[in-house]
Amino acid sequence: MRQVRPHRSLLVRTLAASLLIAVGSVAATAWLAARTTAHAIRQEQGQVLTDDTTVYDTLVGYAATHPGWDGVDRTVRDLAQRTGRRITLTTQDRARTLARSGSAAALPARESAVVDPLHVDAGLDRHATDDRIDSRAVGPYRLTAPERRQLGGEVTKILGCLRDSGLAARIDHQASGRPYVVIGGGGNLFASKGSQLCEVPRLDKPTPTERKAFAQLGALAADCLGRHGLREVAIGSDFAAVSTSATAQPCVDSARREQLAAYVAAPALLFITDPPDGPTRTVFALSPANTARIAGAAGLVLLLTVPVTVLVGTQLVRPPRALAAAALHPTTDGQLRVPVTTHDEIGYLAAAFNDLTVRRALMEEQRKAMVSDVAHELRTPLSNIRSWLEAGQDGIAVPDQAFMNSLLAEALQLQHTIDDLQDLAAADADALRLQPEPLYVRDLLDHVAGAHRARADAAGIRLDVHTEGDPALTADPIRLRQAVTNLVSNSLRHTPADGSVTLRAAPAGQEGKEAETVVIEVADTGTGIAPEDLPLVFERFWRAERSRSRQTGGSGLGLAIVRQLMEAHGGTATARSSPGIGPVFTLQLPIDRLRD
Repeated sequence: MRQVRPHRSLLVRTLAASLLIAVGSVAATAWLAARTTAHAIRQEQGQVLTDDTTVYDTLVGYAATHPGWDGVDRTVRDLAQRTGRRITLTTQDRARTLARSGSAAALPARESAVVDPLHVDAGLDRHATDDRIDSRAVGPYRLTAPERRQLGGEVTKILGCLRDSGLAARIDHQASGRPYVVIGGGGNLFASKGSQLCEVPRLDKPTPTERKAFAQLGALAADCLGRHGLREVAIGSDFAAVSTSATAQPCVDSARREQLAAYVAAPALLFITDPPDGPTRTVFALSPANTARIAGAAGLVLLLTVPVTVLVGTQLVRPPRALAAAALHPTTDGQLRVPVTTHDEIGYLAAAFNDLTVRRALMEEQRKAMVSDVAHELRTPLSNIRSWLEAGQDGIAVPDQAFMNSLLAEALQLQHTIDDLQDLAAADADALRLQPEPLYVRDLLDHVAGAHRARADAAGIRLDVHTEGDPALTADPIRLRQAVTNLVSNSLRHTPADGSVTLRAAPAGQEGKEAETVVIEVADTGTGIAPEDLPLVFERFWRAERSRSRQTGGSGLGLAIVRQLMEAHGGTATARSSPGIGPVFTLQLPIDRLRD
């Protein structure tokens, strides 16, 4: 095993991390203890002001985006929980309480603030505009979804162009949903050649929704200007600053408030007070005695941390080192093991590694057996074809109809084996595509039985079909017929004369409920399958007859294909049997569900 450098060792890193955590914990504890308790810190004037500002800003934002105060209770409770303050919201005349965070209590003589998104306190509301209207109050200026998508596509193209021009830029959004480009990194938006090529100013063009809102605003402002004998002004031609005189601006501001009034909540009074059951304020004094106690506790923590970390780290690194050594020197016989000494995650990892080693050895054995079986299945027909061709070339065999039939039979056998291997490869690669459609199981079984009737009659075997009702399901008819055909062919091959092969189908499900699956069974009166061979019947190239003679069996791929087809349909394929009793192969499929 390669030696691990000290600075990369898990033991060293664990020790360093523990020491760092211990030192940080002691330092943080000492600092917190020296400052104040949690309540004293929270009651500092700066924190209280921050909390009150957060409450005010949040409630103004709620009023700006809602036409009324219905539903504000949850917001008030959340704010009270976050800030630890008592919050009460009433109408302007105090006649009705809109929301409060606790039980009813007498209100102070003076409110903390007036929550009105159309007349905000610029010092508390970070969204305030020059006319003291909260920028989150957009009302009729909110863009529709198609307009947002259209502007979003344009701004994305512009962003890519700006970045290609060497400008650092990003996309932000206004409250109305309108996107805009923010230039960073010292770039000049309008002086840059890249920005001119990207046509950034085109984003200033108002959408139909905005033009309609601006027209309404202009009409409202015109009424006010007319009453004061002032000239009308153009509003909404673009998003640049509106050129109005100092005398006309009050009319524009008044018109904006009148336009937005229907979209925001009515003004309300906000009362913010301390809860009556809050903790008392305490301050920790950093006296010499307290300093000595802190230093002693810190030294004790460090003294205990080092040996405990070394002990724990040693226990942690021993199993991974054993796993690493075993992984670097793997074996193919499944005999390599690592000791499982704990029942924690490391122990589970060691057990999983041991299980993986066993499964790897088993897969290696299966791979070798599969390669040998594939070679045998392909070599036999090819050898026969070569022998017949050499005999014909040497004049030993006459190339008559029987000669051609023999070559054709071997070629068909070779093609059949290759087709089976291709189906299995497609299933392994998850490339086995199904074409599901509704079908009746009885029709499918009758079709399979009819296709094998002549062969069964020639062998003296009775072939029967029995169904319970007329079960239907959604499946790929070609693939399902292929699976049943493989089972019937296998049963006919292993059933003696005067025997029988029976195809059965019935719906299945919980008693009293609608059937969820359909069960298809293929049973025969053959010699049966030994118990030790039963788990292997669906394995590839497995055959009970070890000589792999063509007189007693096929290639050993038919049942493996059946299992793969059932798994592709979201179903299962099983077999049951015992010596002397013919086997029963069972296919269980969901009625209307297929695996993606």
